[in-house]
Amino acid sequence: MTDYVLSDTTRDRLKRISTASIATQLYKRGLRNQFIQGVKPVAKKAETMVGQAFTLRYIPAREDRNTLEEFRNPEHPQRVAVETCPPGQILVMDARQDATAATAGSILITRMDVRGCAGVVSDGGFRDFDGIGALDMPAFCAGPSAPTNLTKHEALDINVPIGCGGVAVFPGDVLVGDGDGVMVIPAHLADEIAEVCAGMEDFEAFVLEEVLNGTPIIGLYPCTKEENQKNFDAWLARKNG
Repeated sequence: MTDYVLSDTTRDRLKRISTASIATQLYKRGLRNQFIQGVKPVAKKAETMVGQAFTLRYIPAREDRNTLEEFRNPEHPQRVAVETCPPGQILVMDARQDATAATAGSILITRMDVRGCAGVVSDGGFRDFDGIGALDMPAFCAGPSAPTNLTKHEALDINVPIGCGGVAVFPGDVLVGDGDGVMVIPAHLADEIAEVCAGMEDFEAFVLEEVLNGTPIIGLYPCTKEENQKNFDAWLARKNG
C-alpha cells in the first residue's frame, strides 16, 4: 500500500504522454520491466487511461472450490473488487497470463464504468468484447475468451501486490495505457515522471516536425548540435506564445 494520491495536475500531464516516453524515463532510472506484456486495448479510446492501481489476484481454479454456485457468494472477491475499486482508480487483475478463460465480462465492467473507475487491466481474457469496447472506460486484456473464469481462475486476494503481464504491480502504483499498451509507474516516481515527460513530449513533437522538413537525424535526436537546441528553444517559445 502507499499513501500517495494522484493529483489532478499529474493525471492531466500523464494523459498527454505516451507509454513510450514513460518507458524511456523509467529506463533512465534503472526500471526496465514496467510494460505489461501481452495486453492490448479492447477498443481505441480518445483519451489515455491514467489511474492508480486497485488489484485483484487470481489463482488456478480447483474443481471442488469453483462451481457456478460460487457466484451466489456475496463475498466473492471478483464481485467485491468490482464494487469497491475506488472511482478514478484502475482494477488490475493477475490471471497468471492465462487468457483461456475470462476474468470479467461486459456486465461487471459496465458496473465499473458506471461507478466512475478509470479503467481495467487483466493479463487474462474478457468476455463480451463488443460490449466492453463500446464503453467510455478504457479496458485492456490479453484477448477475448468465452469460458467463465471459474473454469480456470479463482479470484482470491483484493488490493495486494500482484504480477500482471510479468510486471510487479503494487496497490497505488500509477498506470498509463494507450494504443501501445500499459506502463506501470511506481507511485513515488509518478509526479517526477509526469513532469519530465511533459518536456520530452514537446521535444519529440519538434523533432518530428524537423524530420518531416528534411532535417537529418544525426545531431537532432538526441540533440547534440547547438543549432538544433536553439531551433527547439525558438520553437518552444512560439508554441507557448
